[in-house]
Amino acid sequence: MPFTLYNTLTRSESVFKSLTPGKAGFYGCGPTVYNYAHIGNLRAYVTHDVLVRALRRRGYDVTHVMNITDVGHLSGDNDEGDDKMLKSAAERGKSVLEVAAFYTRAFFNDTDRLNIIRPNVVCRATEHIEDMIALIKRIEAAGCVYSAGGNLYFDISKFPYYGELARLKLDELKAGARTGLDGNKRNPQDFVLWFTKSKFEDQALLWDSPWGRGYPGWHIECSAMSIKYLGEQFDIHAGGIDHIQIHHTNEIAQSESATGRHPWVQFWLHNEFLVLDRGKMSKSAGGFITLQNLVDSGFAPLDYRYFLLGAHYRSQLQFSNENLSGARNSRKSLVQALQRVAGNAAASEAPPPAGSKVFEYIDAFDAALDSDLSTPRALAVLWGLVKDQTVKPEDMLWAVFQMDTVFGLSLREALAQAGEGAAFSDAAEIEAAVEERAQAKKARDFAKADSIRAALKDRGIILEDTPKGTVWRVLNNV
Repeated sequence: MPFTLYNTLTRSESVFKSLTPGKAGFYGCGPTVYNYAHIGNLRAYVTHDVLVRALRRRGYDVTHVMNITDVGHLSGDNDEGDDKMLKSAAERGKSVLEVAAFYTRAFFNDTDRLNIIRPNVVCRATEHIEDMIALIKRIEAAGCVYSAGGNLYFDISKFPYYGELARLKLDELKAGARTGLDGNKRNPQDFVLWFTKSKFEDQALLWDSPWGRGYPGWHIECSAMSIKYLGEQFDIHAGGIDHIQIHHTNEIAQSESATGRHPWVQFWLHNEFLVLDRGKMSKSAGGFITLQNLVDSGFAPLDYRYFLLGAHYRSQLQFSNENLSGARNSRKSLVQALQRVAGNAAASEAPPPAGSKVFEYIDAFDAALDSDLSTPRALAVLWGLVKDQTVKPEDMLWAVFQMDTVFGLSLREALAQAGEGAAFSDAAEIEAAVEERAQAKKARDFAKADSIRAALKDRGIILEDTPKGTVWRVLNNV
C-alpha cells in the first residue's frame, strides 16, 4: 500500500513521493521561546515526531529541520502587536538571549519527556541573520520589495500565487482590508522583511544590513533556514493550522519569489487545535496548561502522548482531565496486558517465522499509518493484537515493539520497569489481590479492602478505581 498524506496545498490526500528517492526533507515550525510551551503547542511536535518515525519505518532517510524563534516574532502574525521576546525579557528582568536560552532548554525538556526524537538540525534565528539578509537580497532582485517608513516590505501584488495555500483571493483581500494598522503598506497583506524603524524603544537585538541597522521579520527566518538546510525545494513543511493563512502563506511568497521554484514545498501538513471548553489554548489568553502541570497533577508525560495518539492529527481534540485520565488508564492497562504476555513468552528477540499470524497485524498497522498517519486506527490494531490469544506470546511482543517504534510509548522500557517494581509477585498474583479487594468491597468489608490496598502500596503497587474497574501501576515507574 502506498504512503499517503493529506496536502493542505491541494486539499487532498495523495501518495507521498520524495524529490530524492529514499530521502525525505522535512521542516517543522518550531517554538518562539519567550515562555513555556503549552500542551496545545506540544501536539504539533508529537505530530511531527509521528511523521518522522513513520517515514523512517517506511525506509526513508529523513532530515528533520526545526527553527527556534528568538527574534522578530510579534504577538500578531501580520506585523501587529508587541515583540514577544522583548515583552518576556522585560517582565522577567532578563536579557532577550537569557530568556531564549532558558525557554529553549525548557522546551526540549518537555519534548524529551514526550519521547519526541530531536530534529537533525535545530537552527536559532539569531544565528542565521546573514542567511536571511542574503535571501532578502534575492527577493529584492526579483522586484518584489519596496521600502516605506524605513522598513522593507514584501509586495504581494508582485507574486501571482499569493494566497494559494490558504485559498485567499487577492481582490477579496483588498475589498475587506482593515485600515489604520500600518500606513506604510501598499496592501494590508504586505509584510515586513526587515525592520529598521521599530516601534519599540531600545530594541535589544539589531544587525547591520543593506537597508539599515535593524532586525528581520518573523516569516523570513523559516524560509532562509529551511532553504539553507534542505535546499530550494524540499518534501514536507508542517505546523499548526493557525499558520496557514499568514505565516506559511508568506513563507511561500517570499521563498518562491527568491528561488523561482513553484511549488517550493511538495506537501504541507497542518495539525488541528487542542481545545478546552472555552476554546483553543493560547498563551495570550492566559491560564494555559503546561506538561509540568500535568505531571504535578499525577499524570506521566507518556499519558499525554497516548492521549494525542488516540485522535487523528487533523481532528480537533477536546482536552479535559477526565479524557486524559482515560488515556492514562488505557496505557496502564496496555502495560499490564503486556506483563501477562511477557510472563508466558519464550526468551527470544528473533522475528516470527514467515506465515505467523502476527504479520497480519503488522500489515494492518502499516496500512493505518500509510493512510495519512491514522494513529487511532493503528492503536486499535495494537489492542487487537494484544487481545488475540491465538498469537504466540514472543511473536506478539516482537510485533508490539515494532509498532512502538512509531507510537513512541517506550513499551519495552515500561514493561521492564513494571517487572522490576513487581518482582515480589507476578501480575497474576497482583490481580488476584485486586479481585479479593473487589469482593471485599462488594461485601462491604471496607476495612479488609483498605488493608489490601495498603499492603499493595507498601510493595510499590498503586491501585486506581475507574468506571471501568480497578487498574494498578508500579509507583513512580509506569
